[in-house]
Amino acid sequence: MSRVSTYALAIAACLGTTAMLANSKHTNNPTSSVNARLEADGAFRDGLYLGKLAAESGQPLNPAVGRWSTDQDRATFSTGYQRGYNAVLARMQP
Repeated sequence: MSRVSTYALAIAACLGTTAMLANSKHTNNPTSSVNARLEADGAFRDGLYLGKLAAESGQPLNPAVGRWSTDQDRATFSTGYQRGYNAVLARMQP
């Protein structure tokens, strides 16, 4: 009987340690929550897409923010546009 309880205790200790280590790897990263919020924003995604298209076709960096009515949407569109544009340019660099 004591052998069974020893094995059960060893398994419980291993599972507890594994759970503790798995939880310690998850830190609250503020940049990941900002990126997740931006990626869910329609204006940001629109700007990202149009910025990539503009860079791929060789157009200058000139986001058309007038497509969006609020200042917040214009700002996130511009951020997405610049990020998409710069991503294509960085990919094209040798």
